[in-house]
Amino acid sequence: MRPVPPRRRIIVAGGGIGGLTAALGLARAGREVTLLERAGDFGAVGAGLQITPNGAAVLSALGLGPALDAAGLRAAAVVPTDGLTGRPIARFDLSGRDYRFLHRADLIDLLAEAVRREGVEIRHGTELVSAGADGHVSTADGRDLQAGLVVGADGIRSTLRGLLRPGEAPFFTGQVAWRAVIDAPDQPAEARIWMLPGRHVVTYPLPGGRLNIVAVREQGGWAPEGWDHPDDPDNLRSAFADAAPELRGWLGRIGAVRLWGLFRHEVAPRWHDGARVLLGDAAHPTLPFLAQGANLAIEDGWVLADCLAREAGHEAALARYQALRRPRVVRAIAAANANARNYHLRGPARRVAHLGLGLLGRVAPGRFLDRMDWLYGYDATRDTGVAGRA
Repeated sequence: MRPVPPRRRIIVAGGGIGGLTAALGLARAGREVTLLERAGDFGAVGAGLQITPNGAAVLSALGLGPALDAAGLRAAAVVPTDGLTGRPIARFDLSGRDYRFLHRADLIDLLAEAVRREGVEIRHGTELVSAGADGHVSTADGRDLQAGLVVGADGIRSTLRGLLRPGEAPFFTGQVAWRAVIDAPDQPAEARIWMLPGRHVVTYPLPGGRLNIVAVREQGGWAPEGWDHPDDPDNLRSAFADAAPELRGWLGRIGAVRLWGLFRHEVAPRWHDGARVLLGDAAHPTLPFLAQGANLAIEDGWVLADCLAREAGHEAALARYQALRRPRVVRAIAAANANARNYHLRGPARRVAHLGLGLLGRVAPGRFLDRMDWLYGYDATRDTGVAGRA
């Protein structure tokens, strides 16, 4: 067997959803791919996530539709709810839309299995510490690697982003979030958005009779040493002590909870430099107010692989990738930021907004989702290239 030319070798730093999607697409396009993951194994980490139609379109094109069906629940509706009273404000039907709830670990597992089938080498316990514009990579365990392209899919604390934009630091958004999963069988397949002054909670069911809970509160400061750590569930319960009884009941059953400060960078003005390119949160950290972090990273992975398959040179491919992706993620992040404001309204503005949302739900419920068709109706695979061929 002839050795693969170095230019055809690609190193993906980060074994999250975006990194695995990119590795799968790149391997399908005939590249030799090595994936570096700092954790010793993927493990059952994280909590629930929502795969919206735009993300599902890519996963289906990669041949993962049946696995996705087996791993997730089809969502029936989104239900904005007054978090103080428990009264549903509106109900927006999701039937007929490819919208799913599943656990992050289950999605990681099915992506990891797919990339292994494609011959991707996964190196666990391997952390990238340096990557040059020439594709030379150094790892924390003293290894030196060479590739034609290094993909930084290593999250908001991306080492590669720091190398492309040294000295840049993420900024605290003034919000913190808790996440937890509890046993709660027989829940309807609905995402409920419990809106309270200065706070909100999102709940939705997961396979196996579980309920995913993400709670966000506005907060003036955050300890810089803390990104994501265990917290006392009583702190969460105290923050929502005035919530509706049903919600308080679920919070009262939480035995373990994670807390993290919501930080973000501005969207990087340039995502690539020589043989280095950013993807997912490394390029455009997204706040959890539109359920798009994983979905945008999945889109990124497809588009990057497709651009590299179509363009003869890396520079042209990476420029095309950024040109296709950056305007879209900027718009999605702006929409997520708007949701952060709308979920936390106070006083008269809150009452007016809830009345308007309720009226829309009664008179023209389809318009709510139609307004989001630019997001959910987007299909990164429509202009299909060889990256999608099994």
